[in-house]
Amino acid sequence: MSDKLLVIDEGTTSTRAMLFAADGKCLGSGQADLTQHYPAPGLVEHDAAEIWDRTLACVQAMVEKAGGAEAVAAIGITNQRETIVFWDKTTGEPLAPAIVWQDRRTAEMCRKLKEAGHEPTVQARTGLLLDPYFSGPKIGWAMANWPQLKEAGDRLAVGTIDSWLVWKLTGGLHVTDATNASRTALMAIGSGHWDDGLIDLFEAPRAALPEIVDCAGRYGETTLFSAPIPICGMAGDQQAATIGQACLNPGDTKATFGTGAFVLTQYGAKQPTSKNRLLATIAWQLGGRRAYALEGSVFVAGSLIQWLRDSLKLIATAPETEGLARSVDDNAGVYLVPALSGLGAPWWEAEARGSISGLSFTATRAHVIRAALESMAHQAHDLKTAFAADGADWKTLRIDGGMVANDWIAQDLADLLDVAVERPAFTETTALGAAMLAGVGCGLFADLAAASAMRGKIETFAPAMDDKVRQTRLEGWEKAVKSVVASA
Repeated sequence: MSDKLLVIDEGTTSTRAMLFAADGKCLGSGQADLTQHYPAPGLVEHDAAEIWDRTLACVQAMVEKAGGAEAVAAIGITNQRETIVFWDKTTGEPLAPAIVWQDRRTAEMCRKLKEAGHEPTVQARTGLLLDPYFSGPKIGWAMANWPQLKEAGDRLAVGTIDSWLVWKLTGGLHVTDATNASRTALMAIGSGHWDDGLIDLFEAPRAALPEIVDCAGRYGETTLFSAPIPICGMAGDQQAATIGQACLNPGDTKATFGTGAFVLTQYGAKQPTSKNRLLATIAWQLGGRRAYALEGSVFVAGSLIQWLRDSLKLIATAPETEGLARSVDDNAGVYLVPALSGLGAPWWEAEARGSISGLSFTATRAHVIRAALESMAHQAHDLKTAFAADGADWKTLRIDGGMVANDWIAQDLADLLDVAVERPAFTETTALGAAMLAGVGCGLFADLAAASAMRGKIETFAPAMDDKVRQTRLEGWEKAVKSVVASA
């Protein structure tokens, strides 16, 4: 049996395929950018056909890199979670744009449902809040506003990106794993099944939804290549990163800084309940048994740097932000609150908009860039405070994602949070977690503990900030973010 594992890592701004050896070594990677569609303020869409075409091209390249399909033991899939796709079961083609997790078109719907008193029920059943972030409201909006979906009748299929990719790979298998299902606001987090009451609340088409399955196992196989390859692992991107960071014991905490920033603390078999507007979610499901996590979601992280580069033209490349941040001693009183698509946890203000405050003639481009990077640690500190209030404070923080290649950010997190920060040598832990699940699913590893050897070496950043400096930073941030919340 081959020990090569092929991972599809389908993200928000790009899709890629990566090839892993059983020891965790990355043997190759192919990546393609995805087109971002913004039809109106607050609306974000993807072309599901483009996602499939570009993903397939990346997978084909890695199959060839492996030496053919016969050399691949299994495929693992990880994906942007709350993005929702609508397609025709007969033709296998999309019926409408994919609504991306960042999209805010359902803000008014969620507000009305809150005012009608539905949020406590939604939170109790799903661990989530009533927010446009989640898939359920998106599905309800689409069914009400895109006539072609109702016209499709029994031909309609609805699913998150994992479902879409599995359908296309297998030619018709309609499944989703428990982690992705837990982000729809349609699944009862305690039972792991679709909840009829929630389906009715959001007016979702029950017959169009996929079957919920474990995160590891042999779901089916793809025959698109020179030999069949089994699909054996699936998890939403943040859960996959949690696994890739070997957060397998209660209290283990990871933070991924990608397009957004997401912190998950492992909770074990006990379902968490938050009193501080954090989310309860499924970390993984194996053998029908669920492990849970407490999660805080920040909507804008790496996408802030992209915005500074592409829209404001303040930088030419993302890596230059580190040098700019180091070129000044402090932020000169400048604070940037990156609420470009609302504020996530613990604020959950869908209508909040970003701000740059504290500007004076002493402020330079470097100060604005530094303030942007500092906002990562500031938002993380807001989350740490909420986690601690829920009895899940962080002892250490394991970081990953594209942004943390920046040493300045890693150190600033350690300084402002006042905890040790661990960064693995291989920071693409989302893909690594999917490889670990695929390895368990195909029998390469007995369990996740055995698979965690793939994580490899880590580097630790120790806190070194003076308490007074930290307090000044936190007070300035609190004033800036409260101003944004008050104006929402």
